[in-house]
Amino acid sequence: MSDASRAEVCAVAVAEVFRGDGERLASAFGAVPTIGARLARLTFEPDLLMTDGVAFLRADVPPLGAEAGDDAVVEGWLPFRSVFDLLWNGRRHVVMTASQIDRYGNHNFACIGPHEKPRAQLLGMRGAPGNTLCHPTSYWVPNHSSKVFVEKVDVVSGVGYDRARALGPAGRFHEIRRVVSNLGVFDFATPDNRMRLASLHPGVSVDEVVEQTGFELAIDGDVPPTRLPEAEELRLVREVLDPRGARDREVVG
Repeated sequence: MSDASRAEVCAVAVAEVFRGDGERLASAFGAVPTIGARLARLTFEPDLLMTDGVAFLRADVPPLGAEAGDDAVVEGWLPFRSVFDLLWNGRRHVVMTASQIDRYGNHNFACIGPHEKPRAQLLGMRGAPGNTLCHPTSYWVPNHSSKVFVEKVDVVSGVGYDRARALGPAGRFHEIRRVVSNLGVFDFATPDNRMRLASLHPGVSVDEVVEQTGFELAIDGDVPPTRLPEAEELRLVREVLDPRGARDREVVG
């Protein structure tokens, strides 16, 4: 039986969103998504491209919080302008955080309340519209609640499946692969691309997820458990990728 923490289960779930990506730029925001992307690179997706966040592609996989320095193993030149070449050609997979997300994957991290006079100003639109229409996008929610999983987002930052369909050919590259929260993993593998509960983290019930979700989820029979970390994955997370334990400070539960 695994002694993995909830955060470690989430990190492996995020790693799984990159499975099959091959030589794609992995971009991740947040401690758990960053650990997940780097874990995927160290295990089943060795061809993932990892950036130092400045101008280089790194061949090594540093621990969380490590400063870029002379000891970095550089495998390529990737200034910011070149990221768009990958983005527009679908050669990137980003994991963004979500302040709000609805049943079709419409996403908001711009503001809470009306855009004309918001109650709270957040990050803004950032690159979310282009991300969601040009390449695979996944989301990370460290505190699953009905305030995040909402019936209707206040502002659309990232495009959901219903809006992508309405765009016709312009939405043909749209893909929201998965949503990982501190309670479970969600996908859109339904006929109408409505959010589906794909797996439950250890100790979490379907009733708990339903209670904390502000819309009706698609649920297909018995929901399987989220895959637990293997022994080597736990070693990599604890000793190599996040020896300071930032993952546990980000995850609720």
